[in-house]
Amino acid sequence: MALARSFADPQDTYLHVGIILDGNGRWARARGLPRAAGHRRGAEVVKKILRGCPDRGVRYLTIYAFSSENWKRPQGEVADLMGLLRLYLRREVADLHGNGVRIAFIGDRARLSREINTLITEAEESTRHNAKLTLTVAVNYGGRQEIVDAVRRIAEQVRDGELDADALSEETFQRHLQTRDLPDLDLVIRTSGEQRLSNFLLWQSAYTELVFVPTLWPDFTLEHLDQAIGEFQRRERRYGGARS
Repeated sequence: MALARSFADPQDTYLHVGIILDGNGRWARARGLPRAAGHRRGAEVVKKILRGCPDRGVRYLTIYAFSSENWKRPQGEVADLMGLLRLYLRREVADLHGNGVRIAFIGDRARLSREINTLITEAEESTRHNAKLTLTVAVNYGGRQEIVDAVRRIAEQVRDGELDADALSEETFQRHLQTRDLPDLDLVIRTSGEQRLSNFLLWQSAYTELVFVPTLWPDFTLEHLDQAIGEFQRRERRYGGARS
């Protein structure tokens, strides 16, 4: 199938896919299991999807692992999620590095533990030169807050005379986002039947194609990914222009 073209290299092809991992708790509840079991199963699915991305032309995969609103969940569930993140960073980074995966994190790290912050930094540093696939993990992330933070940094630069307000453009603004090194999203997939972005990469999703899948994330397979990419390829992306 024909894939989207890279902004950096017009001769190159790739897809940037974002996935909102939804339905872990419902998957566990339906089986009489604790919610933590759904999150553990969901982490295993992430690994399977990662392995299948390069063969499908996906060079960038961004997953919504923990939103800034998820702190409202029961304390025990939050602790389980943080523990799972810690375990994933300890056990999986070496394997991902060996497979050419670059790992990056977006979100506010201030609320994360010192140990998790150290593991995140080590993962980013050890994989920074990998180019087969970039996995971006959104942890304690909120799209509105990211935009507010970018506005604050720009305002400070204008105040300090480092930036001319009249020269501000979309490109300048984008360079102040946490995703400055990533292309905009081509496709966002949300599982579990919910049909909303839930504060996920709001600026970067301006012209993103959205595919909502009824399947709960722990049951998501490469076949579901193929179907979503196929749906994306059937759509005509006009970016505000007229239908051809």
